[in-house]
Amino acid sequence: MANILVGCGADELIDLLMRCMLDSGDKILDCPPTFTMYAFDADVNDAQVVSVPRLDGFRLDMDGILAAIRAEKPKIVFLTSPNNPDGSLIKEEELVRLLQEDILVVLDEAYIEFAGEPSRMSWVLEHENLVVFRTFSKSAALAGLRVGYGAFPSSIIEFMWRAKQPYNVSVASEVAACAALTNPAYLDQVRDALISERERLIKELSMVDFLEPYPSSANFVLCKVTGDRNAKEVRDRLASEHGVMVRHYQKKLLDGYIRISVGTPAQTDRLLAALRAL
Repeated sequence: MANILVGCGADELIDLLMRCMLDSGDKILDCPPTFTMYAFDADVNDAQVVSVPRLDGFRLDMDGILAAIRAEKPKIVFLTSPNNPDGSLIKEEELVRLLQEDILVVLDEAYIEFAGEPSRMSWVLEHENLVVFRTFSKSAALAGLRVGYGAFPSSIIEFMWRAKQPYNVSVASEVAACAALTNPAYLDQVRDALISERERLIKELSMVDFLEPYPSSANFVLCKVTGDRNAKEVRDRLASEHGVMVRHYQKKLLDGYIRISVGTPAQTDRLLAALRAL
């Protein structure tokens, strides 16, 4: 049996889960580069982080993950699918392998609506060691209103309910989320348009001689900056000379990359014109 718990944001649910499941000194496992709140919340909860870096192309190192689980004995493994910041998906066979281990698997599906494949939320009904997080922040564009939710096994949810603060979703957030649920056809229309524009954006970016875009199943495209170009300089010049904002990362694993959000066709055109001008 599975239960749904709504919180004021998926990251708050991550923290709540850790507070309920971890003792001081316990370990979690993540696979950087990925969503940084896993490591942040682990630090807040006095837990250690076992990191298994991704392989080339941001593929999961499954052998490394399984070896770390057996050697380090973490209590929770956090996986994001599509992954943030590259948009890659976890394969079904990889998830099945992890669920066979003696560990709680948390699957963060914040961007799943853009992936073209179904959520694994229903899997929680069959796996007592699986938690799936979702959010209204991305596909419903309610990021500022903070409405996240998760599916939890019954063995975990009773402790979550005891620790969850009351009134953590505001009235405005609740109304907005309910309004989004009343018009799924519109949400699907916007999603389909974004996916179409994403594929166009990837194709066009691949023709920019100093960028290598990665395949993405999310609403953004990660690009490696190549040649003698500096990623931070590209970011800065796009902003200062053309008023176009892209993301650059200071972290070592992503130092030579920029991430571009998918927008409207007009916004894509403006971005491409700015890149050609560089």
